[in-house]
Amino acid sequence: MENLINVVIDGKAIKAKPGSTILEVANANKIYIPTLCWHEELPPTSNCGLCVVYVDKRPQPIRACSTPIHEGMTVVTNTKALRQYRKTLLQLFLANHHVDCPTCVANNNCELQTLCNNMGVEMLEAPPILKMQAIDNSSIAIMRDNNKCISCGRCVTICNEVQKVSALTFVNRGFDGSVDVSFLNGIGNSPCINCGQCIIYCPVGALYERSHVEEVWDAIYDETKHVVVQEAPAIRASLADEFGMDVSEVTPRKMYAALRTIGFDAVMDTNFTADLTIMEEGTELVDRIKNNKPLPLITSCSPGWIKYMETFYPDLAEYVSTAKSPMSMFGVLAKTYYAEKKDINPANIVSVAIMPCTAKKFEANRPELRDSGYQDTDYVLTTREFIRLIKEAGIDFKNLEPQDPDEGMSFYTGAGTIFGATGGVMEAAIRSAYTLITGEELEQVDILQVRGFEGVREGGIEIPGFGELKVAIAHGTGNAQTLMDKVRKQLKETGKCEYHFIEIMGCPGGCVGGGGQPRGNTMKKRATRAQALYTEDKNLKIRKSHQNPEVQKVYEEYLGEPNSPLAQKLLHTYYFERSPITGKAIKEKTHKH
Repeated sequence: MENLINVVIDGKAIKAKPGSTILEVANANKIYIPTLCWHEELPPTSNCGLCVVYVDKRPQPIRACSTPIHEGMTVVTNTKALRQYRKTLLQLFLANHHVDCPTCVANNNCELQTLCNNMGVEMLEAPPILKMQAIDNSSIAIMRDNNKCISCGRCVTICNEVQKVSALTFVNRGFDGSVDVSFLNGIGNSPCINCGQCIIYCPVGALYERSHVEEVWDAIYDETKHVVVQEAPAIRASLADEFGMDVSEVTPRKMYAALRTIGFDAVMDTNFTADLTIMEEGTELVDRIKNNKPLPLITSCSPGWIKYMETFYPDLAEYVSTAKSPMSMFGVLAKTYYAEKKDINPANIVSVAIMPCTAKKFEANRPELRDSGYQDTDYVLTTREFIRLIKEAGIDFKNLEPQDPDEGMSFYTGAGTIFGATGGVMEAAIRSAYTLITGEELEQVDILQVRGFEGVREGGIEIPGFGELKVAIAHGTGNAQTLMDKVRKQLKETGKCEYHFIEIMGCPGGCVGGGGQPRGNTMKKRATRAQALYTEDKNLKIRKSHQNPEVQKVYEEYLGEPNSPLAQKLLHTYYFERSPITGKAIKEKTHKH
């Protein structure tokens, strides 16, 4: 058994693990120490100074977030001097911060605001020193307002150390130091993959999505437009927590009711095209296996991962599935299949996607995703923007009478709903790939070995007549880097890879942890949302994508069969090689086949 260290915090004797910091020990024992730059899931930066405490009767306070404990340590966390010190720090933050709380995107969900309220800080006690800067609006997905940045460093840490993108950095020194974009050309001209994890971890309103709420309202008000909406799997796992319901619930039928109340003309579901994606991607996998085509096949549903691959691993593009994401499949079908079925001019259809992902805004604007003859997906709203719509419309979400979606592109299986969790695409694919390879149904559909939150996971499933289908899963692009380096090395040295199929999600936890989800999106919350999706999967009567009757119908009436010429034209895409400095496309790297 590990030897424990004896420490005393505020007179309380505590036994703690060696190597723990003062803050970790205090938090574990419910002793409050205020923090602003610290986050439980990130390495400490020691930037804000709010967590200072007195240790061993030393005259100067030290930072609890980065100070390890030692045997016999005595800590005092709350004195008159410490309280005044922290209040002064908060006043200095406010003096260099654009204080427009009522209109700020982080209002009522801002850690600086909460601390100031809790500690009784008056806004005008320190003279303002802020020099206003222009907002960085160079990105299609993410906005940066340095007038609100407090230089806590969380965004730099998540971008550099977790996602391994390195789009954000610290520039200058001392009082002139600040967070900025590498090469100072704006976030839209950087290697940023639009994952939005910087937004999730920002304690204030310095980072936020480019909003399309007003454009969507305008489309709804326009009587000449037919506005169709789809919602990603992870959305239904996030709304309950926001509106005071059991966080383990999924709320699809209340979600449909809210959308219809808001005024959308057709309310359908991205889960339908998640099932369709499995048919296209699964058929592609079987074709590669049976015809000795390049393996592994790597999933293509996550736009953050796709841009990361195009920027840092363009040499592996030929191994990435050409299947579009469920969102983009829905977008193109809304203006082709759905338009024909409903006899609506596709020029009058406005296709709206509600996604847990800021990178979906970038995906919707990719120039190649116009196979309908129009921009396939007109607007993407994040979960946060959808919540704003609900609140703007004055909807009592918790007490809404549940409704069903419109038929046509709405029915989904359990396989479709688990797309929102890391490992979910893999599990859904295996359920149908087994049948596509053997012609028989897989009896045990709960494939537990691909579930979990380890950064990189691997496993295999025995398929009669084939052998072991070897798979790997990574979530978060930092973990993807580890896995892709392994794949690249194997291919270079032997010409082969040990895996047949690889799933990568750009965000930690998968879509349940997307950059468009509500703020305060911890890994614990992501795990709870993922479990809610697995519970819904368990309770659905049909749990395999190839058994979805609406998917079968769209093939019978329109597409023909998976990977048919029309399916290839509408449901598959190609990729670009991108500059690791600007993130801009250099050249097309691989085409649909």
